Amino acid sequence: MIPYEEVQVPVAGGELAVLRWPAREPDAPVVVALHGITANALSWGPVARLLDGRITLIAPDLRGRAGSSALPGPYGIAAHTDDIAALTEALGLDRVVLAGHSMGAFVTVLAAVRHPERFGPLLLVDGGIGFPAPTHLSPDELMTAVIGPAMDRLSMTFPDRAAYRSFWQAHPAFAGAWSAEVDAYIQRDLTGDAPAMHSTCRIEAVRTDGIGLFDEEVLTAVRKLPAPATLLWAQRGLMNEEQGLYDETRLAAAGLGGTEVTPVPVRDVNHYTLLTGEAGAGVIAHHLLTMSGAPGPSGAGEPVG
Repeated sequence: MIPYEEVQVPVAGGELAVLRWPAREPDAPVVVALHGITANALSWGPVARLLDGRITLIAPDLRGRAGSSALPGPYGIAAHTDDIAALTEALGLDRVVLAGHSMGAFVTVLAAVRHPERFGPLLLVDGGIGFPAPTHLSPDELMTAVIGPAMDRLSMTFPDRAAYRSFWQAHPAFAGAWSAEVDAYIQRDLTGDAPAMHSTCRIEAVRTDGIGLFDEEVLTAVRKLPAPATLLWAQRGLMNEEQGLYDETRLAAAGLGGTEVTPVPVRDVNHYTLLTGEAGAGVIAHHLLTMSGAPGPSGAGEPVG
């Protein structure tokens, strides 16, 4: 895992914890990267390493998670977009590439629509293209359908960090895909004292954000993008199942024709390993280098489709 620095950025209600992997050159391009609904900024660690110092990567812990867990509500996708706009303003960033994984991709899309002057090209990583919610489900049933066991984890306690590691290593998505970077990422989520350690994620934040993915403004934002976007979609799903969140049929039904979105399939990865696995992170790093105009590292980060 490569070194990073952690800074605090003022936003409404307090400070946002932000990780920064600096480029070797001070005038290198900057990318802002957003994590998923129960994740944290360290999920971008493998991508930061594969960027090989050619880009400064900035990844916040979103409101209600990890280092930003103490930030109060209101939560929701729109609240995150305001936080990210405040982050770029505080750091003096302008027209940066904005990337997001899963829920972070939905924040990316809405942020670009709400604050078009702050962001340039967009990279959506297995998210950002939504579908209407099933009307027969209650909000909590909808959340279970969207993120399944990840929601259950937020109410669990763990005797120590080793137990939390074992919990995640048993997750089907990480079978054969564990690394020191993944371990650091999941451990950033754990807080409290033994024997009752728990996730940093605020359940209220996760529930509000998850339900907000089906808001009309969020669902329609992709049709109003002021800048081009690339969607990298994983072949397999959250539990490493054969059906991913997206496929050719679902994307055709989404009617992306006429939008600024270009879908790109990524084979042999699931929803998580598209970001945290070596091959998936390499694809992401390649696209970020291309989007930002930075030179690509020799032999690394080549796209796999």
